This record gives sequence, C-alpha cells and structure tokens, in this order.
Amino acid sequence: MDDLTLPAAITAFITATNAADSDQFVAQFTPDAVLDDWGTTYNGPAEIAKWNQTDNIGKQSHFELEDFTQDNATTWTVQLSVTGNGFNGTSPFRMTIKDDLLARVEILPD
Repeated sequence: MDDLTLPAAITAFITATNAADSDQFVAQFTPDAVLDDWGTTYNGPAEIAKWNQTDNIGKQSHFELEDFTQDNATTWTVQLSVTGNGFNGTSPFRMTIKDDLLARVEILPD
C-alpha cells in the first residue's frame, strides 16, 4: 500500500497524532470543519481541539494506517488501528478534503 497517494491533510492527521503535536493536528482542519465521533459532532477547530485533548492526543493515541479507499474526488475512507489510553482497535475514518484541509472527519463504528 502506498500512503503517498493520500492527501497531505490525512497523512498529517495521522503523523500529528503520533507525534502528539496538537497544534499541527488542529491546523489540518478547515475553519468550518466537522468531526463526527460515532454520532457526537464537534464543529470548528476550537471544538475539534477539545476532542483532541479528551479523545485523541490527550489519550496518547497512536494511529497505524491499515488500508484506505478513495470514495470519490474529495472523500477517502481510511482504516486506522488505534492504540493508546482510550479507544483501542481498528476503526474506519471517512475524511473529506476541501482546499487541501480536512472539512469533515467521521469516525465510523467498525
């Protein structure tokens, strides 16, 4: 699998999480981005930053890219193996790109 075909914002979402770089993580989102974590939505960078602290980098999450598909011109589904002090397991993340940033991230039940 060649993760170089993924948009830079998706790759940065993964690498920023693994590096525990919250500023870089939040910088990957558009100003009107939505993050949907199993039906709970977070709107805009400020709310996404709070989610990041309570559910992602704040839980020392680590992502391993397992697989991905391109759903259409702007949307990819990325299968991530997640470890850390919160959720542990494999989960699909549906990510939509706008202006080279993440406009929407949906964490889907596997």
